[in-house]
Amino acid sequence: MRKRPVPVVVLVGRPNVGKSTLFNRITASRRAIVTAVPGTTRDVISEPVSWNGVEFNVTDTGGMYGASEDPLHLLVLEQGRRTLCTADVLVLVVDGRQGRTPGDDEIVKALRAQGTPIILAVNKMDDRRARDGAMELLQLGIDPVVEIAAEHGQGIGDLLDEIVKHLPAGAVRATDSSGREDLDAEDDLIEDAADANPLSEAVRGETGVAIVGRPNVGKSSLVNRLLREERVLVSEMPGTTRDAVDSLLRWHRRDFRIVDTAGIRRPGKVARSGQVESISVLIARRAVAAADVAVVVMDATEGATEQDGAIAGEAERAGCGIIVAVNKWDLVKGNGPEFGATFDDKMRRRLKFLEFAPVLHISAVTGERTPKLLEMIDRVAEARKKRVGTGELNRFVASVTASHPPASPGRKAVRILYAAQVGVAPPSFVFFTNVATTFHFSYQRFLVNQLRESFGFLGTPIRIQVRARRDHQGQGQGGGA
Repeated sequence: MRKRPVPVVVLVGRPNVGKSTLFNRITASRRAIVTAVPGTTRDVISEPVSWNGVEFNVTDTGGMYGASEDPLHLLVLEQGRRTLCTADVLVLVVDGRQGRTPGDDEIVKALRAQGTPIILAVNKMDDRRARDGAMELLQLGIDPVVEIAAEHGQGIGDLLDEIVKHLPAGAVRATDSSGREDLDAEDDLIEDAADANPLSEAVRGETGVAIVGRPNVGKSSLVNRLLREERVLVSEMPGTTRDAVDSLLRWHRRDFRIVDTAGIRRPGKVARSGQVESISVLIARRAVAAADVAVVVMDATEGATEQDGAIAGEAERAGCGIIVAVNKWDLVKGNGPEFGATFDDKMRRRLKFLEFAPVLHISAVTGERTPKLLEMIDRVAEARKKRVGTGELNRFVASVTASHPPASPGRKAVRILYAAQVGVAPPSFVFFTNVATTFHFSYQRFLVNQLRESFGFLGTPIRIQVRARRDHQGQGQGGGA
């Protein structure tokens, strides 16, 4: 039997009426960026919600009509219009303090053309000034009307009750105890909100993939190409993406949770740009920290930069698998047959710590080699979870140390007694020695390279710990193999 699709509830309204605050409140998250700047939200983001045993997805959209300071407002408006077509229930969010505006009238006209149930959510009703405005908003002729204060959680339970009433008959009942629990009271809904992280609740079996890089290297174009739809906004203006926008992609019976992140600039530039970019970059970094694989997108026309290295370094420290996707390759193909090898050689020299990361030359615009990227994501994700048996690992240790023993800084020769793999994602190993508690960095790098060569840890960092095994008469004990 085919699984019934989960209903979709879309939040719509003018810029700065509190849609993102309401989204965060309903989903018990901080996925949507909230500031006082009209037009902060650009991309469409969704989160699953369960209320009174019914599951549905809530979608936040950019502000439609009305005043906006965003130069990309027309693109945001077009994407919002496309999202309306996916809705089973529309929640029109209005500002009670401002009352009825021409922008609200325009939106109501567009919503009624959809033929979808509409709920009017009059926000900011915790302010006394909103009382008169709320009376004006009744003239929009939408029923039901729910008065809320998204910032303080007032009326949210009533709104969710109305949403559930208007969902299609036979909406999915929440039966899986591992999912989000039903919330019996509004206080439960607003407590312990999770940090903004689109991968923090990745479903078991999904591979979290963060698409990261500097602004305007083509991350959003690449996501749209992989998804084969205009899922995220694309423009020539650097910094187009603000929220971390995640989408599920099914490829060869594998599920990838693809997250498009905001471009990450140098800290000094981010600090000077204001609150919106600072929050965007913070969310992007959290997406990297939670990802299984980070695709570091670089610009072929500019080559590897210091900031590319800083972004990749964050992914490496987080233990992500890493793939370098050199985008815009269609623009440099005329540079001759040797250009690819020369480009890679320069990049490897500049970013030496990334020697383990596979490199793909792609074009998000033409689609060149983008299918190869999905294949590589799958291979790197599997390598990151690979486990080596203790017996096999210690035969490897015996072979390696016979020809290349560790350096002995003191009088006593250092011997590796045995080793064990103590973790995956990323692969982590402990080497027990007779005296040493650290290896020289060159020998540690040698061991990592040998592990990678022998066991195929493609594209994943490898962690190594060194412990001295004490004698039985000593004060401590070494770990077992």
